[in-house]
Amino acid sequence: MTLQQQSKLKALFINILPGAGHYYMGKRTSGIVYFLVSFGGLFLSILLAMARGEDELALLGLVGFIVMWFLSMVHLLIQMLKAPTPPVALPLEEIEGVPYTPVKSRDNERFHVILLSFIPGLGHFHMGLMQRGLSFLISFFGFMTILLFLAGITSSDAFLLLFGVLPVIWLYCMFDAVQHIHRKQAGELLYDRTLFEDLEAGREDGRRSKVLATLLAAFPGAGQMYLGLQKRGLQLMLLFLGSIYVMDLLRLTLLFFLIPVIWFYSLFDALQHISRYGREDLEDRPVIAGFMNHQGWLGAVLLCMGLYYIVADVAIPAVDGLFPQWRLEHRLNAYFKTVLVSLVLIGGGIKLLLGNKKRVQNKGTGESL
Repeated sequence: MTLQQQSKLKALFINILPGAGHYYMGKRTSGIVYFLVSFGGLFLSILLAMARGEDELALLGLVGFIVMWFLSMVHLLIQMLKAPTPPVALPLEEIEGVPYTPVKSRDNERFHVILLSFIPGLGHFHMGLMQRGLSFLISFFGFMTILLFLAGITSSDAFLLLFGVLPVIWLYCMFDAVQHIHRKQAGELLYDRTLFEDLEAGREDGRRSKVLATLLAAFPGAGQMYLGLQKRGLQLMLLFLGSIYVMDLLRLTLLFFLIPVIWFYSLFDALQHISRYGREDLEDRPVIAGFMNHQGWLGAVLLCMGLYYIVADVAIPAVDGLFPQWRLEHRLNAYFKTVLVSLVLIGGGIKLLLGNKKRVQNKGTGESL
């Protein structure tokens, strides 16, 4: 089977395993060499690292594996681009009103657009959509540059977590390019509009953009606040950020599962409100009803936190300096947080039990009446 008869896109995705794409395209020697060198080198480096107790050898093997994978992909792409296009027999007559385009030519054009779209924006450049391609190119590499700059200036790795946004931009650009090439081959007129013009398109007549609301929904509460649901969005944002702060402060690793629960709840809540936006009026109902009626409890919590910081950061170090034999600071760090968390959990459990008991009693009283 010749190179032209194979599915180029299928070979490209199969080549995620180094050499598999070459083997699929009939280049069996190249495929076997890439596979053995990449995986063999990685396996050998791991064995040496385990035998000698040096983790650097395993890291070196991983770097070598990535290099071989990159070389395998580049080699496969060069083979595909250099492959000659077979001649296509033209029909004797054209269908009236429909310009004839050889199927193989359209397949090659679609393949080249998808291939170029692995670098955001290049596929749009190939179709002549210069402004749209430039907006994707700037969004991807500009965002990456800003993150690296902030991480270098602040010496903080926290900014690197935002690299998770880059695959979203990359995938959106890829599917956007595929949609545009399908429209072009269907005979539709393509408009060279930037990505930001599309985001603002939904804001005509004062309406908000659903695309932008969906992007903001990735951060708990932001999507709701953008849609005008200020109370609901603020509560979700406070729940998410407050949970992270309290769990980190009190070392509540047992309850860290609550963070993804809050995140997913906020995400799907925002998506539901986005789907209803424009079709019905959205009601700004708080997640926790009657939250403002418990200002006394909130004030007590803030008061206790203020007293805790005064005692932990001012009083205890001062007393510990005067009486080091008491080791107050050590005992505070070792036992106080555990005792505090235990008391909070016990108090919460007692309140739930008493509340459930009252409901049962009220229900029984109502039935007797």
